[in-house]
Amino acid sequence: MAARGPATLVELPGQVLAWSVTSQETLRNLLGDPRVSKDPRQHWPAYTTGEISEDWPLHLWVSVQNMFTAYGIDHRRLRSLVSKAFTARRVAAMRPWIEEITNRLLDELDAAEQPVDLREGFAYPIPIEVICQLFGVPAEARSRLRKVVDGVFDTTVTPEAAQANVVQLYGIMHELVAAKRENPGDDLTTGLIAVREDDGSKLEEAELVDTLILVISAGYETTVNLLDQAITALLTHPEQLDAVRAGTSSWTDVIEETLRWQAPVANLPLRYAVEDIDLGNGVVIGKGEPILAAYAAAGRDKAVHGETADEFDITRADKTHLAFGHGVHYCLGSPLARMEAEIALPALFARFPKMELAVAAHELEPGQSFISNGHESLPVTLK
Repeated sequence: MAARGPATLVELPGQVLAWSVTSQETLRNLLGDPRVSKDPRQHWPAYTTGEISEDWPLHLWVSVQNMFTAYGIDHRRLRSLVSKAFTARRVAAMRPWIEEITNRLLDELDAAEQPVDLREGFAYPIPIEVICQLFGVPAEARSRLRKVVDGVFDTTVTPEAAQANVVQLYGIMHELVAAKRENPGDDLTTGLIAVREDDGSKLEEAELVDTLILVISAGYETTVNLLDQAITALLTHPEQLDAVRAGTSSWTDVIEETLRWQAPVANLPLRYAVEDIDLGNGVVIGKGEPILAAYAAAGRDKAVHGETADEFDITRADKTHLAFGHGVHYCLGSPLARMEAEIALPALFARFPKMELAVAAHELEPGQSFISNGHESLPVTLK
């Protein structure tokens, strides 16, 4: 697709056409352009006329009412409210908890029958336990939550399954809000319920529930993929793992190169042109046309990273990527994701210095999604 130019038309499920933007420069410009909106209610005619019905498999990605789909003043209001609860202090306070979870999981893996699935047994439980702890999700709801969030990212499901999954997801979130209203705690859900702007405004009920859907689902699926892809990259590039162990490269190098090489979110729906946007060379994104942010392709842009763009190389001087977005919608949770990886990866490779893939690298199956970029499983023999 990148060879076709900076943007090309693609067909999404339901025969919906969108502009996939694969050029890093073009995508960065569009992400920071006020002529690009994330609000379908204002700027996507196909949505406002009912052409995009509720049984569209990706409907939740555009219908939620939170900062993910807000534009302009409305976005600034919602992001400001969430930022008041999602503070740097609160994120930093999670470090001991992340270390505790990591060490417990490593002990469990050490005692497990070999080979083990590191996606299931390590990459998944760390971020989901962290995000559930952060938001006060009760233990008995966590397995249900994981199942429905997996369904949100599965872009192969039928319209009927997608709708049923959304009903379950909203049910879990309404239960969580009701429980926290009755018994407030020191968690982000309670914080979001209580937060107010200086003028007294707060999150409306729909905004509150949809904000929880955004930050909880985005807050763990992306980190799962970051851990999954970083582990895979190091096990398939042992000389680079040796460089980290020797101290000539850092774990930060590993994390940033993984984010560039295998963006956790490959393609993010959707944005919309507020007016005609001329990209040059005869390519015009027409007013009201949807835009797909192709983060994985942008990370491999040869105009930025040269002929080695498709190669994993932690010594690369320029690891520029857009994996956490850019501009006003830049991911609020990026410090938390990076911190989880900075703790989990060194601990894993220190505990099992000779671990190796239990299958050939080409046998690893990608997940059932063009949004989420991870593997179905990550079988590894621990040594």
